[in-house]
Amino acid sequence: MPAKKHSSLDKVLGRLDQLDHSDLQNLVQRLARERAMLEAVFDTLQDGVLVIDADGAIDYANDAASRLIGLQAGAAGATLWRLVPGLRASLDGGAGKRGRKDGGPPLVTREFELSYPQPRTVRLYMVPFEPRERAGQRYAVILSDITSEKKSTAEMIEHERTSSVLLLAAGVAHELGNPLNSLTIHLQLIERRLKKLRESKEARALEDSIRVCEEEVARLDGIIRNFLEAIRPRPPDFAEVNVVEVIEDVLRFHARELENRRLRVDGELPASTPLISADRNQLKQVFINLLKNAMEAMPAGGRLSIKVRADDESVFVALADTGAGIKTEDLSKLFSPYHTTKAGGHGLGLMIVQRIMRDHGGHVGIESKEGVGTVVTLQFPQKHRRVRLLKH
Repeated sequence: MPAKKHSSLDKVLGRLDQLDHSDLQNLVQRLARERAMLEAVFDTLQDGVLVIDADGAIDYANDAASRLIGLQAGAAGATLWRLVPGLRASLDGGAGKRGRKDGGPPLVTREFELSYPQPRTVRLYMVPFEPRERAGQRYAVILSDITSEKKSTAEMIEHERTSSVLLLAAGVAHELGNPLNSLTIHLQLIERRLKKLRESKEARALEDSIRVCEEEVARLDGIIRNFLEAIRPRPPDFAEVNVVEVIEDVLRFHARELENRRLRVDGELPASTPLISADRNQLKQVFINLLKNAMEAMPAGGRLSIKVRADDESVFVALADTGAGIKTEDLSKLFSPYHTTKAGGHGLGLMIVQRIMRDHGGHVGIESKEGVGTVVTLQFPQKHRRVRLLKH
Protein backbone atom coordinates (compact mmCIF):
# COMPACT_ATOMS: atom_id res chain seq x y z
CA MET A 1 0.00 0.00 0.00
CA PRO A 2 1.29 3.52 -0.71
CA ALA A 3 2.54 5.46 2.29
CA LYS A 4 0.17 8.09 3.70
CA LYS A 5 1.14 11.69 3.05
CA HIS A 6 1.78 13.86 6.09
CA SER A 7 1.61 17.64 6.00
CA SER A 8 3.90 19.94 7.96
CA LEU A 9 0.98 20.46 10.33
CA ASP A 10 0.84 16.72 11.02
CA LYS A 11 4.50 16.81 12.00
CA VAL A 12 3.92 19.71 14.38
CA LEU A 13 0.94 17.98 15.98
CA GLY A 14 3.08 14.89 16.43
CA ARG A 15 5.38 16.71 18.86
CA LEU A 16 2.94 18.83 20.86
CA ASP A 17 4.73 18.00 24.13
CA GLN A 18 7.86 19.75 22.80
CA LEU A 19 6.19 23.09 22.01
CA ASP A 20 6.47 26.12 24.27
CA HIS A 21 3.67 28.61 24.99
CA SER A 22 4.50 30.84 22.01
CA ASP A 23 4.61 27.86 19.60
CA LEU A 24 1.29 26.57 20.91
CA GLN A 25 -0.29 29.98 20.43
CA ASN A 26 0.97 30.12 16.84
CA LEU A 27 -0.32 26.59 16.26
CA VAL A 28 -3.82 27.46 17.55
CA GLN A 29 -3.94 30.51 15.29
CA ARG A 30 -2.83 28.41 12.32
CA LEU A 31 -5.45 25.75 13.04
CA ALA A 32 -8.12 28.45 13.33
CA ARG A 33 -7.10 29.93 9.97
CA GLU A 34 -7.17 26.53 8.25
CA ARG A 35 -10.55 25.67 9.77
CA ALA A 36 -11.96 29.04 8.67
CA MET A 37 -10.65 28.47 5.16
CA LEU A 38 -12.16 24.96 4.94
CA GLU A 39 -15.51 26.18 6.28
CA ALA A 40 -15.48 29.02 3.76
CA VAL A 41 -14.85 26.50 0.96
CA PHE A 42 -17.70 24.23 2.09
CA ASP A 43 -20.05 27.18 2.55
CA THR A 44 -19.56 28.19 -1.09
CA LEU A 45 -20.95 24.83 -2.25
CA GLN A 46 -24.52 24.75 -3.53
CA ASP A 47 -25.04 21.20 -2.22
CA GLY A 48 -25.57 20.60 1.47
CA VAL A 49 -22.82 18.75 3.33
CA LEU A 50 -23.43 17.03 6.68
CA VAL A 51 -21.33 14.82 8.92
CA ILE A 52 -23.45 12.62 11.20
CA ASP A 53 -22.87 9.69 13.55
CA ALA A 54 -24.69 6.36 13.50
CA ASP A 55 -27.56 7.85 15.55
CA GLY A 56 -28.07 10.74 13.13
CA ALA A 57 -26.52 13.39 15.40
CA ILE A 58 -25.12 16.21 13.25
CA ASP A 59 -21.44 16.98 13.88
CA TYR A 60 -21.11 19.45 11.00
CA ALA A 61 -23.38 21.23 8.52
CA ASN A 62 -22.43 23.73 5.85
CA ASP A 63 -24.62 26.74 5.02
CA ALA A 64 -26.48 24.99 2.19
CA ALA A 65 -27.41 22.02 4.41
CA SER A 66 -28.62 24.36 7.16
CA ARG A 67 -30.89 26.16 4.70
CA LEU A 68 -32.25 22.95 3.19
CA ILE A 69 -33.27 21.23 6.42
CA GLY A 70 -33.98 24.32 8.53
CA LEU A 71 -31.05 23.87 10.89
CA GLN A 72 -30.60 26.87 13.17
CA ALA A 73 -27.11 28.36 13.39
CA GLY A 74 -25.19 26.93 16.30
CA ALA A 75 -27.77 24.19 16.95
CA ALA A 76 -25.29 21.70 18.41
CA GLY A 77 -26.51 18.15 18.91
CA ALA A 78 -29.37 18.38 16.38
CA THR A 79 -30.48 15.05 14.92
CA LEU A 80 -31.01 14.52 11.20
CA TRP A 81 -33.83 12.02 11.86
CA ARG A 82 -35.78 14.69 13.75
CA LEU A 83 -35.29 17.34 11.07
CA VAL A 84 -36.29 14.96 8.25
CA PRO A 85 -39.21 12.86 9.60
CA GLY A 86 -39.45 9.34 8.21
CA LEU A 87 -35.86 9.26 6.91
CA ARG A 88 -34.46 7.00 9.62
CA ALA A 89 -37.30 4.48 9.28
CA SER A 90 -36.82 4.42 5.52
CA LEU A 91 -33.07 3.84 5.88
CA ASP A 92 -33.54 1.20 8.61
CA GLY A 93 -35.94 -0.64 6.34
CA GLY A 94 -33.12 -1.18 3.86
CA ALA A 95 -29.62 -2.60 4.07
CA GLY A 96 -28.29 -1.00 7.25
CA LYS A 97 -28.24 -4.18 9.33
CA ARG A 98 -27.20 -6.42 6.48
CA GLY A 99 -24.38 -4.04 5.59
CA ARG A 100 -22.83 -4.30 9.07
CA LYS A 101 -22.85 -8.06 8.85
CA ASP A 102 -21.03 -8.26 5.54
CA GLY A 103 -18.31 -5.70 6.13
CA GLY A 104 -19.72 -2.22 6.56
CA PRO A 105 -22.75 -0.15 5.56
CA PRO A 106 -23.47 0.32 1.85
CA LEU A 107 -23.79 3.56 -0.04
CA VAL A 108 -27.28 4.98 0.29
CA THR A 109 -29.24 7.19 -2.09
CA ARG A 110 -32.70 8.61 -1.45
CA GLU A 111 -35.10 11.19 -2.81
CA PHE A 112 -37.57 12.68 -0.35
CA GLU A 113 -39.80 15.69 0.15
CA LEU A 114 -39.45 18.36 2.84
CA SER A 115 -42.25 20.65 3.95
CA TYR A 116 -40.08 22.78 6.27
CA PRO A 117 -38.63 25.40 6.05
CA GLN A 118 -40.30 25.36 2.62
CA PRO A 119 -41.55 22.62 0.26
CA ARG A 120 -38.59 21.04 -1.52
CA THR A 121 -37.55 17.81 -3.15
CA VAL A 122 -34.11 16.70 -1.95
CA ARG A 123 -31.75 13.98 -3.12
CA LEU A 124 -29.65 12.43 -0.35
CA TYR A 125 -26.38 10.54 -0.89
CA MET A 126 -24.78 9.02 2.22
CA VAL A 127 -21.29 7.51 2.39
CA PRO A 128 -19.81 5.85 5.50
CA PHE A 129 -16.31 6.67 6.71
CA GLU A 130 -14.25 6.12 9.85
CA PRO A 131 -12.24 9.24 10.80
CA ARG A 132 -8.81 8.60 12.26
CA GLU A 133 -9.21 10.99 15.16
CA ARG A 134 -12.58 9.69 16.40
CA ALA A 135 -14.01 6.33 17.31
CA GLY A 136 -17.25 5.06 15.81
CA GLN A 137 -18.90 5.08 12.42
CA ARG A 138 -19.51 8.45 10.77
CA TYR A 139 -21.35 9.32 7.58
CA ALA A 140 -20.82 12.06 5.04
CA VAL A 141 -24.24 13.15 3.76
CA ILE A 142 -24.64 15.14 0.54
CA LEU A 143 -27.99 16.93 0.09
CA SER A 144 -28.99 18.31 -3.32
CA ASP A 145 -32.04 20.51 -3.86
CA ILE A 146 -33.63 19.01 -6.98
CA THR A 147 -36.97 20.84 -6.75
CA SER A 148 -36.46 22.84 -9.94
CA GLU A 149 -34.89 19.80 -11.61
CA LYS A 150 -38.01 17.76 -10.84
CA LYS A 151 -40.28 20.50 -12.13
CA SER A 152 -38.33 20.94 -15.35
CA THR A 153 -38.03 17.16 -15.70
CA ALA A 154 -41.81 16.80 -15.46
CA GLU A 155 -42.26 19.40 -18.20
CA MET A 156 -39.58 17.76 -20.33
CA ILE A 157 -41.11 14.31 -19.91
CA GLU A 158 -44.44 15.51 -21.24
CA HIS A 159 -42.72 17.10 -24.23
CA GLU A 160 -40.39 14.16 -24.70
CA ARG A 161 -43.24 11.65 -24.63
CA THR A 162 -44.65 13.21 -27.76
CA SER A 163 -41.36 13.74 -29.57
CA SER A 164 -40.02 10.28 -28.72
CA VAL A 165 -43.08 8.26 -29.72
CA LEU A 166 -41.71 7.79 -33.24
CA LEU A 167 -38.35 6.68 -31.87
CA LEU A 168 -40.00 4.33 -29.42
CA ALA A 169 -42.28 2.99 -32.12
CA ALA A 170 -39.27 2.24 -34.32
CA GLY A 171 -37.62 0.36 -31.46
CA VAL A 172 -40.78 -1.59 -30.69
CA ALA A 173 -41.27 -2.41 -34.37
CA HIS A 174 -37.74 -3.81 -34.46
CA GLU A 175 -38.40 -5.86 -31.32
CA LEU A 176 -41.62 -7.19 -32.84
CA GLY A 177 -39.97 -8.13 -36.12
CA ASN A 178 -38.32 -11.44 -35.16
CA PRO A 179 -41.27 -12.95 -33.23
CA LEU A 180 -43.68 -11.87 -35.98
CA ASN A 181 -41.53 -13.60 -38.60
CA SER A 182 -41.46 -16.71 -36.45
CA LEU A 183 -45.24 -16.57 -36.04
CA THR A 184 -45.71 -16.23 -39.79
CA ILE A 185 -43.51 -19.24 -40.57
CA HIS A 186 -45.20 -21.50 -38.02
CA LEU A 187 -48.68 -20.44 -39.01
CA GLN A 188 -47.81 -21.35 -42.59
CA LEU A 189 -46.64 -24.76 -41.36
CA ILE A 190 -49.93 -25.22 -39.50
CA GLU A 191 -51.88 -24.43 -42.66
CA ARG A 192 -49.91 -26.99 -44.70
CA ARG A 193 -50.21 -29.69 -42.05
CA LEU A 194 -53.92 -29.14 -41.67
CA LYS A 195 -54.29 -29.98 -45.37
CA LYS A 196 -52.25 -33.15 -44.99
CA LEU A 197 -53.53 -34.17 -41.55
CA ARG A 198 -54.12 -37.88 -41.55
CA GLU A 199 -52.19 -39.57 -38.72
CA SER A 200 -51.73 -38.73 -35.02
CA LYS A 201 -48.01 -38.01 -35.48
CA GLU A 202 -49.04 -35.05 -37.64
CA ALA A 203 -51.25 -33.85 -34.79
CA ARG A 204 -48.27 -33.94 -32.41
CA ALA A 205 -46.18 -31.91 -34.82
CA LEU A 206 -49.03 -29.44 -35.07
CA GLU A 207 -49.10 -29.10 -31.28
CA ASP A 208 -45.37 -28.19 -31.28
CA SER A 209 -45.96 -25.42 -33.78
CA ILE A 210 -48.90 -24.09 -31.79
CA ARG A 211 -46.77 -24.07 -28.62
CA VAL A 212 -44.08 -21.99 -30.34
CA CYS A 213 -46.74 -19.54 -31.52
CA GLU A 214 -48.13 -19.19 -28.00
CA GLU A 215 -44.68 -18.46 -26.56
CA GLU A 216 -44.01 -15.82 -29.19
CA VAL A 217 -47.39 -14.22 -28.61
CA ALA A 218 -46.64 -14.04 -24.87
CA ARG A 219 -43.33 -12.35 -25.62
CA LEU A 220 -45.05 -9.84 -27.89
CA ASP A 221 -47.59 -9.13 -25.17
CA GLY A 222 -44.81 -8.35 -22.68
CA ILE A 223 -43.05 -5.96 -25.06
CA ILE A 224 -46.24 -4.11 -25.91
CA ARG A 225 -47.36 -3.94 -22.26
CA ASN A 226 -44.08 -2.34 -21.15
CA PHE A 227 -44.21 0.06 -24.07
CA LEU A 228 -47.76 1.20 -23.35
CA GLU A 229 -47.15 1.41 -19.59
CA ALA A 230 -44.25 3.76 -20.18
CA ILE A 231 -45.93 6.20 -22.55
CA ARG A 232 -49.57 5.98 -21.48
CA PRO A 233 -49.80 5.42 -17.68
CA ARG A 234 -53.22 4.90 -16.12
CA PRO A 235 -54.32 6.68 -12.92
CA PRO A 236 -54.51 4.28 -9.96
CA ASP A 237 -57.82 2.66 -9.05
CA PHE A 238 -57.48 2.90 -5.27
CA ALA A 239 -58.88 0.26 -2.93
CA GLU A 240 -57.93 -1.30 0.40
CA VAL A 241 -55.03 -3.67 -0.21
CA ASN A 242 -52.95 -5.98 1.98
CA VAL A 243 -49.45 -5.68 0.54
CA VAL A 244 -48.47 -9.13 1.88
CA GLU A 245 -51.24 -10.79 -0.14
CA VAL A 246 -50.02 -9.07 -3.31
CA ILE A 247 -46.44 -10.23 -2.68
CA GLU A 248 -47.61 -13.80 -2.08
CA ASP A 249 -49.62 -13.75 -5.34
CA VAL A 250 -46.56 -12.59 -7.30
CA LEU A 251 -44.32 -15.23 -5.67
CA ARG A 252 -46.84 -18.00 -6.43
CA PHE A 253 -47.05 -16.90 -10.07
CA HIS A 254 -43.23 -16.97 -10.42
CA ALA A 255 -42.63 -20.07 -8.27
CA ARG A 256 -41.72 -22.29 -11.25
CA GLU A 257 -39.27 -19.74 -12.66
CA LEU A 258 -37.62 -19.28 -9.23
CA GLU A 259 -37.31 -23.06 -8.93
CA ASN A 260 -35.83 -23.41 -12.43
CA ARG A 261 -33.24 -20.74 -11.63
CA ARG A 262 -32.50 -22.46 -8.28
CA LEU A 263 -33.21 -19.28 -6.31
CA ARG A 264 -34.41 -19.31 -2.71
CA VAL A 265 -36.90 -16.84 -1.26
CA ASP A 266 -36.95 -16.04 2.47
CA GLY A 267 -39.78 -13.90 3.73
CA GLU A 268 -40.94 -12.09 6.84
CA LEU A 269 -44.53 -11.48 5.81
CA PRO A 270 -46.71 -10.78 8.88
CA ALA A 271 -50.40 -11.54 8.37
CA SER A 272 -51.41 -8.54 10.50
CA THR A 273 -49.81 -5.93 8.22
CA PRO A 274 -51.88 -2.69 8.11
CA LEU A 275 -53.86 -2.04 4.95
CA ILE A 276 -52.77 0.51 2.38
CA SER A 277 -54.75 2.36 -0.27
CA ALA A 278 -53.49 1.14 -3.65
CA ASP A 279 -54.26 -0.12 -7.13
CA ARG A 280 -53.75 -3.88 -6.75
CA ASN A 281 -52.74 -4.47 -10.37
CA GLN A 282 -50.24 -1.61 -10.37
CA LEU A 283 -48.83 -2.90 -7.09
CA LYS A 284 -48.37 -6.30 -8.71
CA GLN A 285 -46.48 -4.61 -11.55
CA VAL A 286 -44.10 -3.05 -9.00
CA PHE A 287 -43.27 -6.39 -7.39
CA ILE A 288 -43.06 -8.24 -10.72
CA ASN A 289 -40.54 -5.69 -12.04
CA LEU A 290 -38.44 -5.82 -8.86
CA LEU A 291 -38.60 -9.62 -8.69
CA LYS A 292 -37.46 -9.96 -12.30
CA ASN A 293 -34.57 -7.55 -11.67
CA ALA A 294 -33.51 -9.59 -8.64
CA MET A 295 -33.76 -12.91 -10.51
CA GLU A 296 -31.69 -11.63 -13.42
CA ALA A 297 -29.05 -10.23 -11.06
CA MET A 298 -28.50 -13.49 -9.14
CA PRO A 299 -26.69 -16.65 -10.19
CA ALA A 300 -28.10 -20.09 -9.43
CA GLY A 301 -28.21 -20.68 -5.69
CA GLY A 302 -28.93 -17.02 -4.91
CA ARG A 303 -31.28 -15.84 -2.21
CA LEU A 304 -33.98 -13.17 -2.17
CA SER A 305 -35.10 -11.90 1.24
CA ILE A 306 -38.41 -10.06 1.51
CA LYS A 307 -39.27 -8.28 4.75
CA VAL A 308 -42.49 -6.39 5.47
CA ARG A 309 -42.85 -4.18 8.53
CA ALA A 310 -44.90 -1.18 9.62
CA ASP A 311 -44.83 1.78 11.98
CA ASP A 312 -47.64 4.16 12.94
CA GLU A 313 -47.63 5.92 9.57
CA SER A 314 -46.18 3.66 6.86
CA VAL A 315 -45.75 0.12 5.58
CA PHE A 316 -42.22 -0.80 4.47
CA VAL A 317 -41.19 -3.59 2.09
CA ALA A 318 -37.48 -4.43 1.72
CA LEU A 319 -36.33 -6.81 -1.04
CA ALA A 320 -32.68 -7.87 -0.65
CA ASP A 321 -30.93 -10.01 -3.27
CA THR A 322 -27.49 -11.63 -3.31
CA GLY A 323 -26.70 -10.55 -6.85
CA ALA A 324 -23.73 -8.76 -8.35
CA GLY A 325 -24.73 -5.36 -6.96
CA ILE A 326 -24.77 -2.03 -8.77
CA LYS A 327 -21.77 0.09 -9.70
CA THR A 328 -21.50 3.39 -7.85
CA GLU A 329 -21.61 5.39 -11.07
CA ASP A 330 -24.87 3.66 -12.10
CA LEU A 331 -26.67 4.15 -8.78
CA SER A 332 -27.86 7.69 -9.47
CA LYS A 333 -29.16 6.78 -12.98
CA LEU A 334 -31.35 3.85 -12.01
CA PHE A 335 -34.67 5.68 -12.39
CA SER A 336 -33.74 7.41 -15.64
CA PRO A 337 -35.78 6.38 -18.70
CA TYR A 338 -34.04 3.89 -21.00
CA HIS A 339 -31.03 3.49 -18.67
CA THR A 340 -30.20 -0.21 -18.37
CA THR A 341 -27.19 -2.32 -17.49
CA LYS A 342 -28.72 -5.52 -18.90
CA ALA A 343 -28.18 -6.82 -22.40
CA GLY A 344 -31.52 -6.62 -24.17
CA GLY A 345 -33.06 -4.54 -21.37
CA HIS A 346 -35.43 -1.68 -22.21
CA GLY A 347 -34.60 0.50 -19.18
CA LEU A 348 -38.26 1.10 -18.30
CA GLY A 349 -38.76 -1.28 -15.35
CA LEU A 350 -37.50 0.90 -12.51
CA MET A 351 -38.93 4.04 -14.08
CA ILE A 352 -42.37 2.37 -14.00
CA VAL A 353 -41.79 1.30 -10.37
CA GLN A 354 -40.91 4.86 -9.34
CA ARG A 355 -43.90 6.35 -11.18
CA ILE A 356 -46.34 3.91 -9.55
CA MET A 357 -44.85 4.56 -6.10
CA ARG A 358 -45.19 8.32 -6.56
CA ASP A 359 -48.79 7.96 -7.74
CA HIS A 360 -49.42 6.05 -4.49
CA GLY A 361 -47.79 8.74 -2.33
CA GLY A 362 -44.91 6.38 -1.53
CA HIS A 363 -41.16 6.32 -1.90
CA VAL A 364 -38.60 3.90 -3.35
CA GLY A 365 -34.94 3.75 -2.35
CA ILE A 366 -32.05 1.56 -3.43
CA GLU A 367 -28.87 0.58 -1.57
CA SER A 368 -26.25 -1.58 -3.22
CA LYS A 369 -22.72 -2.93 -2.83
CA GLU A 370 -20.85 -4.49 -5.73
CA GLY A 371 -20.25 -8.18 -5.13
CA VAL A 372 -22.72 -8.29 -2.21
CA GLY A 373 -26.17 -7.46 -3.54
CA THR A 374 -28.92 -4.89 -3.69
CA VAL A 375 -31.73 -3.86 -1.36
CA VAL A 376 -34.82 -2.06 -2.66
CA THR A 377 -36.98 -0.40 0.00
CA LEU A 378 -40.57 0.62 -0.67
CA GLN A 379 -42.46 2.91 1.70
CA PHE A 380 -46.27 3.10 1.46
CA PRO A 381 -48.53 5.42 3.48
CA GLN A 382 -51.06 3.48 5.53
CA LYS A 383 -54.73 3.60 4.57
CA HIS A 384 -55.63 6.15 7.23
CA ARG A 385 -53.19 8.67 5.74
CA ARG A 386 -54.28 10.82 2.84
CA VAL A 387 -52.53 9.80 -0.38
CA ARG A 388 -51.19 12.82 -2.23
CA LEU A 389 -50.46 12.27 -5.89
CA LEU A 390 -47.09 13.68 -6.87
CA LYS A 391 -46.87 15.20 -10.33
CA HIS A 392 -44.20 13.68 -12.53
